[in-house]
Amino acid sequence: MNSFDQLSLKELVNEVSNGSLLGIPADYSGVPMHFTKALIKKGVKNLRLYCLPLTTIQGDMLIGSGCVSEIEAAAVTLGEFGLAPQFSHAIEHNDLVIKDSTCPALHAQLQATEKSVPFMPLRGVIGSDIQKYRKDWQIIKNPMNSSGVKDEPILLLPAVQLDVFVFHAACADRNGNIQIGRRRELATLAHASKKVFVTVEKILNDDFFENELTAATCLPALYIDGISVIKNGAWPCALPGVYPADNKEIKKYSIAAKTKQGFDEYMKYSLS
Repeated sequence: MNSFDQLSLKELVNEVSNGSLLGIPADYSGVPMHFTKALIKKGVKNLRLYCLPLTTIQGDMLIGSGCVSEIEAAAVTLGEFGLAPQFSHAIEHNDLVIKDSTCPALHAQLQATEKSVPFMPLRGVIGSDIQKYRKDWQIIKNPMNSSGVKDEPILLLPAVQLDVFVFHAACADRNGNIQIGRRRELATLAHASKKVFVTVEKILNDDFFENELTAATCLPALYIDGISVIKNGAWPCALPGVYPADNKEIKKYSIAAKTKQGFDEYMKYSLS
């Protein structure tokens, strides 16, 4: 018997309100595509996406559907299928605010929230165009003498706390612990979020903490606010270790989404 109440997909979607800062996992980390389509169908607006560190078809669909006003990411792409067309169109027509970033910077801002500190230091992007246009990032002189470098510059990145984070996973146990395997960035996103919801393929009658191996690869239930069981919930993206990406479907989307008419027709079919 499970020690938690399952949420319906509708209940989960209703947890995301207009203007929310929404955590977005990479395409190799369990993309909640079924949830994403339901969110689009609901008509949510002005979402701010925080991608760790990138987004593919999920972000492009949300942008093309008019759900997004701002995105912070290291990349938005369809990978081998080319540019993310709806994202590209939105940027070209100034319909979207983009906060360009890097993988280390995106991680650092969430890690600051994990550690309950107001900022996190970083070096690598000092002097780059990315740092130049990020007015919310600040350079100071290193206040520590241990480096041995006089007037050494250090970049400070502000802590970021997400309103909501949603991802898809292979399974949960009866106590609501989520198996995330090697995808520890999911833990970082969860630790830095006010609310965390998960769609899973199945719920097992196990306790992951009874075994050293499964305990080391799970996200504890104390970070989870709700779970919904959705079979094939990441499709057409891959769910590593469970099923591969449906490349034919992603290619179909990449071609259709190059035009507004093609995107609208694809989404009408996809949401039906």
